[in-house]
Amino acid sequence: MASKEAGQAFAPVLAAVATMQGNVSRTEKTQAHEFLEKFQKSIEAWTTTHALLQSPDVPVEAKLFAATTLKGKVRVFLPEDFRLLALRDSVLNLLVAFAPGPRPIQTQLCVCLASLAIQMVTWKDVLATVGAVLGSSAGDCVLEFLKILPEEVTEGRKINLSEDELFARTKELLEDNAEQVMQLMIQYAQSSPAAATNPRLLDCITSWLREIPAAKVVESPLMDVIFKALDNDISFDAGVDCVCTLYRDTKDVDESLSVIQALYPRLMALRPKIAETAEAEDLEAFKGVTRMFAEAGEAWVVLIARLPGEFQGLVEALLECCARDWERDAVSLTFIFWYELKQYITLDRYTDARVAFQPIFAQLVDIMVKHLEFPSPEDGETEDLFSGDREQEEKFRQFRHAMGDVLKDCCAVVGVNDCLAKIYQLIQQWVGKYASQASNEHVPHWQELEAPLFGLRAMGRMVDPLESTILGELIPLIVQIPDQEKVRFQAIMALARYTEWTANHPETLEAQLNYVISGFHHSSQEVVQASALAFKFLGTDCQKLLGGHITQLHAFYESVLDKLKPTSQEEVTEGVAAVVSVQPHDKIYDSYKMFCDPIMARIMNLANNAQTEEGQRAVADHLQLITIFVQVVTPILAPGEENPAVKYCSEVLPIMATIVMNFTSSTPILERVCRCWRYMIISYRTGMIPLLPTLAQSIANGFQASREGCFLWATDAVVREFSDGAEYVDQATSDAVFQFYEQQALAFLRILNDLPPQNLPDVIEDFFRLSSNAVRYYPKKYITSSLAVPIFSAALSALTLQQVDPLIATLHYYRDLFSFAFDKPMVSQFTSPEGQPYVTPPEVREAVKALIISQGQPLAQRVLTGMMFTFPGDCFADASGVLMTMFELLPQETGAWLQTTLQMLPTGTMKHGEAERLLKTVSEKVQSGDTRKIRVLLQDFTNSYRRRNVAPRDGLGRLEATRFRFSG
Repeated sequence: MASKEAGQAFAPVLAAVATMQGNVSRTEKTQAHEFLEKFQKSIEAWTTTHALLQSPDVPVEAKLFAATTLKGKVRVFLPEDFRLLALRDSVLNLLVAFAPGPRPIQTQLCVCLASLAIQMVTWKDVLATVGAVLGSSAGDCVLEFLKILPEEVTEGRKINLSEDELFARTKELLEDNAEQVMQLMIQYAQSSPAAATNPRLLDCITSWLREIPAAKVVESPLMDVIFKALDNDISFDAGVDCVCTLYRDTKDVDESLSVIQALYPRLMALRPKIAETAEAEDLEAFKGVTRMFAEAGEAWVVLIARLPGEFQGLVEALLECCARDWERDAVSLTFIFWYELKQYITLDRYTDARVAFQPIFAQLVDIMVKHLEFPSPEDGETEDLFSGDREQEEKFRQFRHAMGDVLKDCCAVVGVNDCLAKIYQLIQQWVGKYASQASNEHVPHWQELEAPLFGLRAMGRMVDPLESTILGELIPLIVQIPDQEKVRFQAIMALARYTEWTANHPETLEAQLNYVISGFHHSSQEVVQASALAFKFLGTDCQKLLGGHITQLHAFYESVLDKLKPTSQEEVTEGVAAVVSVQPHDKIYDSYKMFCDPIMARIMNLANNAQTEEGQRAVADHLQLITIFVQVVTPILAPGEENPAVKYCSEVLPIMATIVMNFTSSTPILERVCRCWRYMIISYRTGMIPLLPTLAQSIANGFQASREGCFLWATDAVVREFSDGAEYVDQATSDAVFQFYEQQALAFLRILNDLPPQNLPDVIEDFFRLSSNAVRYYPKKYITSSLAVPIFSAALSALTLQQVDPLIATLHYYRDLFSFAFDKPMVSQFTSPEGQPYVTPPEVREAVKALIISQGQPLAQRVLTGMMFTFPGDCFADASGVLMTMFELLPQETGAWLQTTLQMLPTGTMKHGEAERLLKTVSEKVQSGDTRKIRVLLQDFTNSYRRRNVAPRDGLGRLEATRFRFSG
């Protein structure tokens, strides 16, 4: 009867778990998830999970859910007055029952028991109790518990213990037991040959290496156990993990020299395994061997640099790993080592090591370039080199860029010219072998040509723009290579990397420019996009060389612009704008107009027909081209001299204002117009003063009509560039700009009054970023403004949001405002004429304090409850920073506000005396003046509260993702 009642009690749980595993609708899964989540937090879950685990008829999936739930409750929900001994004994009994498996359930129960062990500070004989209950027949289960215990203690901050309690418990459980555990592992390993190669033993050793020094392990019989495990397929992976963990304990090479001397010969004895696993094409074993050599190199890299002769064998072994990696799947494990070795041996003190390892790095160049080659399909065709596996193709592309970084490391060690010479030689070899057989339709063995071109591109950053040995021969060779798609793409991308060199070698420019421009007519979109990027860099770096060809560039620009994708349009525009920017001042206006008028004509034509989202996107994309000219064409003028770029801006400003009012609901268009206006202010600054009234009115009208935050973003640039005391800005202009800010703030407050904050996250973010700058640049005007209090209150509403960006903007606003309650605000943008830091006037300091006193109670409540319930984790630092500043300024008042807030929390959500302890500790910190510690106290308290009460999903999410692979 009792069994039947228990079955009825957990029947809904079984049904929900079955739903989560079944092929049902998303709605049903969501309902099941919500039910299970609610169940996990319930009181009855304590008994129901035990009943589920003890019942012989419950499916294994439901038992795993029960074990996971029990683990989560012990970690997060364990009440202080719980019957801990009874709970411990029941978990131990469950472990006895599940000692044979399945392992996932066993693991969850071991985590549960380890969490209990940490929290039961009166349980002193943890290992003896567990060993006695489980007995010798449950060796694997004991090993699992021993493995998990150090891991769980390390994660102890998830458990509701103070730092002092956790420190003391860590010593009792780990440090005091380390010797005993080591002897247990030795005894187990010596009990039978099978025990010595049990992966769980190796995992246990790895886990306890957090506590047991590597020196002790190396001197013990466990050393033989670890390395013999590498000869057994079952224990190989666990053995690799263990060896690599040993290395990590030897990174302080001076203290660990004796351990390294013991490990090094053992490691080098494994070198034959590189060839063995490669020849057997056992990829996982090959990766494991490579990892052992690579992580040894990383741990001992400084020793390798000091003693290149003694450790040359290790570096050569790693080179062999790279050379033999037939699948290119293990070589990436060596990349960190090559980088770190390069960092050391390029220092003057390690010159001998650099000389010693130069031949190895030279060979590494050849190996890396070979690995860069695309695969060669058996049929010789190039349509699909990865047989339709797009994931593999993307992985290869990313891998190539990482190898490019290794080539840079080689340049630093071997010398750029020697590396370039290798590239030149490879390209010449291809030309000598295959050039006569190549045509645009067929390029034999093109992979052998494309790979060195990629290598050349990767080395670009390392090459001196004044290099005069190799590139003068190499660049002319590149512009003659065949027109195969991937080769052409790589050749153009390589040329794009050397445009600074081209600027110093003008004789090569024309051939490169013609080669790049011809790429705009290629059938491959990738080649066209590469050509646009290359043209951008040619225009930017060779702008002076191209300055006399503005008319020809305009004809080219007009001929290709409409055929390009938006990103390529922007890149070509950057190139031509750079050439316009070096025109003589008396020609800048005409050049600006020559390029931009046709763009404006396109914009107006597109705007007249922009009825669809796609049409509006096209308008926005072309507006971005005008912005690029505004960003790039920034003539240097004498004070008072008319800016020719501003003259052109005055012509397009009314057109843009009209577009804004015609497209008040098109976010892409509005954002691009505001971006253009913002850069007009940033690029031309005081030159824009004559246009400022018109521009400000256009921005204000746009904001009122559209309620889009981008207009506040544009306002922000005006506020920053024309602030009080800014160079060449008169007081009347500065005053007018602050009035403009107040106008925008009033419009924002009206909008916030009409709509809830949840509907305005972007507008809120932009407004409080703007307000932070208003505080920084106009502190006195801001704090004495009639809008200071309404804006402060509006920020309280913004703190109800749950999105990171608007919350951080709002919290930064508070922190910036509060900083002016101190003598020397950290955020002030001003200095005195003598260069001294800005000192806040007394009336401003007092006004800020008065504002906090009047609004502090709701602010403290909103910030603290946000940290406890709704704020994303990324907001915690700023949120606690706000409270900490309030404690610094008004310690007694803030303490009272904190107490009031805690008293409002729901009954039962805090442990007995928890609030009193927090308030007492905070009070002590306030009285001692150690207010900075308050931040840590508040973060620890809110994190703990949140884990216990706010939708903890410890384990449930993992349950969804698990495919229930069980082992016996």
